[in-house]
Amino acid sequence: MNFDYKRMLKFEYNVGDKEKNQRLAVGAALVFISLFTAKIALLLIGMILIATGYSGWCPIYSGLNKNTKITGESDNASGN
Repeated sequence: MNFDYKRMLKFEYNVGDKEKNQRLAVGAALVFISLFTAKIALLLIGMILIATGYSGWCPIYSGLNKNTKITGESDNASGN
């Protein structure tokens, strides 16, 4: 498996709607848990999951040339 750094820098939507919702839910749960346990790692992971879920773009997926987005899904990440 090859990791392409140049492809990672291109902003292309590559996270599907179902996975977006899962990332947002898990990220919010991790942030919530980190508030009570004071674990910085949980906070950072949660924030990354929330950011990639909200934007619809994952730089690791881009580097690995992976795409979970179905062709018929909407292209706007903000839900407009």
